[in-house]
Amino acid sequence: MQTKGKLLILTGALGDGHNKAAQAIVEAARHHRPEMEVKVVDFLEWTHPYMHVVGKYCFMQWVKSLPSVYGFLYRKTRDDNTLSGWFKRMRTFSADRMVELLKEVQPTEVVSTFPGAAAAMSYLKMKGLADVTTATVITDFTDHSYWIHPLTDRYIVGAEHVKQALLRHRVSGDRIVVTGIPIRLPFTQSYDRAALREKFGLNRLMPTVLVMGGGHGLIGKQFASILREIRFPCPVQFIIVCGRNDKLRQRLEEELSTADMPHRVMITGFVDYVHELMALSDLIVTKPGGLTVSEALALELPMLLYKPIPGQEQDNARYLIRIGAAVEAHSAAELTMQLQDIIENRSVLFRMKQNAKSARCKEGAAQALTAILEAKACGDMMWRVPAVAANA
Repeated sequence: MQTKGKLLILTGALGDGHNKAAQAIVEAARHHRPEMEVKVVDFLEWTHPYMHVVGKYCFMQWVKSLPSVYGFLYRKTRDDNTLSGWFKRMRTFSADRMVELLKEVQPTEVVSTFPGAAAAMSYLKMKGLADVTTATVITDFTDHSYWIHPLTDRYIVGAEHVKQALLRHRVSGDRIVVTGIPIRLPFTQSYDRAALREKFGLNRLMPTVLVMGGGHGLIGKQFASILREIRFPCPVQFIIVCGRNDKLRQRLEEELSTADMPHRVMITGFVDYVHELMALSDLIVTKPGGLTVSEALALELPMLLYKPIPGQEQDNARYLIRIGAAVEAHSAAELTMQLQDIIENRSVLFRMKQNAKSARCKEGAAQALTAILEAKACGDMMWRVPAVAANA
């Protein structure tokens, strides 16, 4: 007989990926374990109730304004060393607040889709302030020391090469499960492309390019000028999703709605039907966030990756290029060239689609949930690091 259980998922709103992974696990629990209680908590908001909004804004501005600095620190702290150890020892959360949360929720398992939350749970267990099964869902196709902590019971990773990287970090193999990055159910379904194009008033036969820059519409500014200049041998239609960037959406609507536009353009703000836009498209131009590219893989959608941010985005891009599901552009000129090549050579698009199909993992959320519950079932058989050896 299955026990009811209570799952606490700790996420963080630095980008949309951590929250999307959390939502995917919630959906999997509702579908496969409806008797289980699930609670999702934003780790940053809980531990910094008055400063998390300012902190999020400062982080996003830093990444956008000084990506090379972010990339440098990311590379320097990828492995366990003096610098990464120093960052790990910087406790940026309130232990009392975390203990309060655990007492309030009383979870049987805690899942972290945000690295800071994983660090906090390991710290609490090391100090004897918590004794609960913990799992970490790594939300990119890469490894980094800040995801890895001695008292984490299980790691959920997106691909085999990530598991191999964690093994090199001296994480024991029985604590690592390859499931694919968890994605929400709408991205795992099959759709009628022609019907979807008709639903959105799009041409059923015209090549269709979806443009997304993440929740903040990061690539729309550069793409507007490209659209006005680029030419194709056949008509092409574009869908630009600006996310929550309302100013960008309004500006693009003004700039791209003129009669002399050489292409058909549909512009949206934040939408909850991205899965439908992906399903009806032939190609996506996007930033390579872990969840976005996992969703595209599930829907067999070829990718053109634009200006990956140094760090996890570059690592995601390398993986997608290696499996043949994506190409990359580092500048507006490269983006224009790649777009023209893909649209003019449909065989390139077909090969990328087949490669995406081979690499897709539609059951990542369900498999992640199973791995989390199995970690709890293993109990005291799971590997532990003595507190004296922990360096979280």
